[in-house]
Amino acid sequence: METKRWKVDKSVENLAGHPAIREAARLLQQNELVAFPTETVYGLGANACDDGAVGKIYAAKGRPSDNPLIIHISSLSELEKYVEKVPANAEKLMKTFWPGPLTVVFQKRKGVLSEAATAGLPTVAVRMPDHPVALALIRASGLPIAAPSANRSGKPSPTKAEHVLMDLEGKIAGIVDGGETGVGVESTVIDCTLDLPAILRPGGISKEKIEEVIGPVRSGSNFSPEGEKAPRSPGMKYTHYAPRAPLYLVEGSKEYIQGLIKKERSLGKRVGVLTTEERSGFYEADAAALCGRRADLATVARRLYDCLRYFDEEGVDVIFAETFEEEGIGAAVMNRLFKAAGGKVIREG
Repeated sequence: METKRWKVDKSVENLAGHPAIREAARLLQQNELVAFPTETVYGLGANACDDGAVGKIYAAKGRPSDNPLIIHISSLSELEKYVEKVPANAEKLMKTFWPGPLTVVFQKRKGVLSEAATAGLPTVAVRMPDHPVALALIRASGLPIAAPSANRSGKPSPTKAEHVLMDLEGKIAGIVDGGETGVGVESTVIDCTLDLPAILRPGGISKEKIEEVIGPVRSGSNFSPEGEKAPRSPGMKYTHYAPRAPLYLVEGSKEYIQGLIKKERSLGKRVGVLTTEERSGFYEADAAALCGRRADLATVARRLYDCLRYFDEEGVDVIFAETFEEEGIGAAVMNRLFKAAGGKVIREG
């Protein structure tokens, strides 16, 4: 399959009428796969109402079919078509953060969306992306769009069109290239079907910001009711975001990390290190990726996946990554790094 690539300037007026957007929308209506930019990462879109179209997502990504997909809409008026009710907490969150990097889990309306898109669960995860290209494409298609990240399952999510092509060229019908994404990590997922809402996946909206709007929420665990085999949110069950080489999180001083690097290099291994601009030039490694500034963790989030992919390009044998404070967006950064490392942590002393 030839994968078409359309470059679209997100600042262009009347994006919904742009020839590239119209062509991409037609492909979605024909139940083909189209990748597109959001404010978080690139998504791999399909008609969320068609089992065959959604099945193509799982096939292209190599994604387990019990991993539910997020449904993308372009206006609040669309929501009532797909959910049974909107709880008060959800309404407050949507009013504050939509469009934006927040996904809300609702009780789904039966018989509308593909069962494959929701992994057979009684719930559905929905968000409204804050990106003009994404919104224009959804509007032009006239469809709810199921869209996980546009990468091979388990690999670092794509923040550039080039990343998508590395993983999926020849497997999807097209990609709308809207340039580099902004937030860099996926949306926060919050389950509002529970009496006490629960953050199922940390992301672009921090727990602290959410609690300013609706008060205390739970986080850090799978809150799916007993008996549900599928997780209620992506990113909860499987290893994700991983580069090819083994990745280790290191809780320790920069000198301790350099000692680990030196030991591995003495064994003939090519070593990568994930660090920040504050420590630029300190490590003697084969590949050093500077993923932003420790003083501003939003910059780390923005660069994280690009840096993880850089290590694949460099062909390293092992990677050591610094750790970060788990406050604000730092919680999302550490969530992604922990999953990328498969839970492997080295602690000094």
